[in-house]
Amino acid sequence: MRRSALRTLPAIVLGAALLGAWEAYVDLSGVEADLLPAPHAVASALWSNGGLLWRNFAVTAEEVVLGLGLALLGGLALAVAIHLSPLLRRAAYPLAVGSQAVPIPVIGVLLVFWWGFGLFPKLVVIALICFFPVVVSTVDGLAAVDPEQPKLLRTLDASRWQSFRFAELPAALPAALSGARIALAVGVIGAFIAETTTPSTGAYPGLGREIITDVNFQTARAYAGTAMLVAFAIACFYALAIAERRLAPWSIRTRGETR
Repeated sequence: MRRSALRTLPAIVLGAALLGAWEAYVDLSGVEADLLPAPHAVASALWSNGGLLWRNFAVTAEEVVLGLGLALLGGLALAVAIHLSPLLRRAAYPLAVGSQAVPIPVIGVLLVFWWGFGLFPKLVVIALICFFPVVVSTVDGLAAVDPEQPKLLRTLDASRWQSFRFAELPAALPAALSGARIALAVGVIGAFIAETTTPSTGAYPGLGREIITDVNFQTARAYAGTAMLVAFAIACFYALAIAERRLAPWSIRTRGETR
């Protein structure tokens, strides 16, 4: 417990220093509050509008979790298929790369036309943004397996599935989890993009839409919503890092990290 506290201390000190510098800049420069609110104004907006922001945050958090799940399922399936089929790799890999250059607003209306104004179009946008790091890292992890391990399993009459299950998949798991961590952090901004590029229904359309609505008239509240997104991304990233220690402890030891 004490070691964990000491490891987080540098981040806390740096964060406090940045907030202090921000506060000092606003006070000394005379910048308008509508352009850049001071940290104390952001904290006040977060406190006084906590209920509204939290309800919108709950919508966004659900979108991130479900969209990331969709990205992980699709990304892992595509990575395994690309690994097992050189023909599919040559055919699908360039399309996967190209998908990252598609401007989301271009397809946002089309997604709504196909699936309506509900949750699913937003999940598709998040999955489209998040799946690529999972695909790339998993494909690279599968290709990096020690070639002697599959050979050894084949000498023991292991099937192709058994070789994949006991040699290639464990070797690729750390890389896949690293890709998932990147995708998770990207997924938060993916939810913001999804909420601001696809029409929404309901009383609480999400934190992204709330931030866009507030940015011109309630700047402090927009910054408070942004702070919630940043905190959520950091928490999710480190939660998945903890999960990696449970699912692939050998990768932690290989990198020389401590618990």
